[in-house]
Amino acid sequence: MGEDNRLTAVVALAQGMAAAHGSREAWRAAAAGACRALGGSFAALSVWERERSRLRVLVNVGERAEDEDEFPDEESYPVHQFPEITEFLHERWAGGGEPNAWVETAEGPAAGGRPGYVHQRVAALRRRGRGSCVVAPIVLHGRAWGELYVARPAGAPVFARADADFATVLASVVAAGIAQTERLEEARRLAFTDALTGLANRRAVDLRLDEAVERHRADGTVVSLVVCDLNGLKRVNDTQGHAVGDRLLERFGSVLSLCGAMLPGALAARLGGDEFCLLAVGPAADDVVEAARELCRRAAELELGDGVACGVASTADPIGPVRSARRLFRLADAAQYRAKALHADRPVVAGREGVDDPVVRLADTPAPSAPAERRRFRGRHT
Repeated sequence: MGEDNRLTAVVALAQGMAAAHGSREAWRAAAAGACRALGGSFAALSVWERERSRLRVLVNVGERAEDEDEFPDEESYPVHQFPEITEFLHERWAGGGEPNAWVETAEGPAAGGRPGYVHQRVAALRRRGRGSCVVAPIVLHGRAWGELYVARPAGAPVFARADADFATVLASVVAAGIAQTERLEEARRLAFTDALTGLANRRAVDLRLDEAVERHRADGTVVSLVVCDLNGLKRVNDTQGHAVGDRLLERFGSVLSLCGAMLPGALAARLGGDEFCLLAVGPAADDVVEAARELCRRAAELELGDGVACGVASTADPIGPVRSARRLFRLADAAQYRAKALHADRPVVAGREGVDDPVVRLADTPAPSAPAERRRFRGRHT
């Protein structure tokens, strides 16, 4: 490959990773771009998991063998099978060496290769009908992160030293792309995460609830919302300090997350202040109510606070047509206000019998007595 073509290949690889949405797309773009750039038939991207002493494969692209999935769940290689991982990616480099790529073939080490460390890779090449491979260490944030592996089939020209040098360049481009992907994912995570509890925040709920209601309107998918207010937070803050109040919020967040796990795919969130919610898309309304009951029970057992006021609204219950996220939220919110007014120790469910037996018939607006301070946390759902 000429210099111009190689420069084009580097640019294409970088652009492919930059356009990726999420880690998986970035991994695939990295492996596929390197495979094309080096004229390979197969490529893999792997991460070095030091805590497990293994090299774990993230993605396989190109002509895969029967035992190679594109995104394998558990394809990994113990370090003791490939001692060059630790010796080359850590010890040699830490001692002042450069993390350069190397070539191995199905016949043994290539010219300028690394004798003594190739038997497992040689066996893998032969088993999968490949003639040679180039292995390029990936270094991220000053540490060995993993490796880029590109192979050619048996009978194809064996990788040369120049290919290994080019693979070293490609690995550097891949490292930069991975770093960018990690930064973007961290930024996205922070944008949709409550800093104190680690739960989703109101922005995440807004987006997910809008999508869920659209899905409900399209195919009737059941959408349920549990809105709860943590009782006694102000008293804890006033008498024991905000640090203790924060601990109560964190502990209740853990309880909410635990109860949310009863509902596959449920989103547990802190809307703000002392207000939390669970959003379930798909589970039956009865299952959501049961999870809400368990939430009330566990919240009452916390050593701090005074339990929780909990309201539930589900499209599967007789609450009328739900054409907007705002309507479902207001019904759940109103049920929660009723639970608070009644000092209920279990959830009030819109459209069902409430804690005081009559059917809970809730308007589309929160109770008039709702404190203005708490209304601020409703966002655009008010």
